[in-house]
Amino acid sequence: MITKNQVENSQEKWGNGVVKIGSLKQNRAECEKYCNDFLDERYDFQNSNVLFKPTKCAIEQFRPTKLEALSYFIAGENRKCSEDKGFAIQPWTKVRFENAGIILEEERAIAMGNYFFTDLDGNEAKVEYTFGYRLIGGELKIDLHHSSFPFAG
Repeated sequence: MITKNQVENSQEKWGNGVVKIGSLKQNRAECEKYCNDFLDERYDFQNSNVLFKPTKCAIEQFRPTKLEALSYFIAGENRKCSEDKGFAIQPWTKVRFENAGIILEEERAIAMGNYFFTDLDGNEAKVEYTFGYRLIGGELKIDLHHSSFPFAG
């Protein structure tokens, strides 16, 4: 059975990874390598498409492949999706999760809530998320990632 602690540890690793990607912004080759490794470690692109709907996308809203996720996180001249600006290279100094709820199963977990991204000036951006995890080789891998800004009506 997957535990709440495993989900929270996975979330912490994800947040730390996003911060690390941004810290490597000035060294493009190292940033690309780290982001590639991050996607391999945190997501399940090796086994199947991932249901990935990132926050800041309007034209190509859904990103089922690793190349599309890489484009979203770090953009660049060779980006797969032209609208991408490089979400993870903002850079962010901290990411924290507030889980509204977690569903735990034998080899699957789903978490939903808000996560907060802190920029260089200390401002936080609040984003809603749902992550689905699969237990693969003792490690949680994301196979569902949906995030969006809260409704501002």
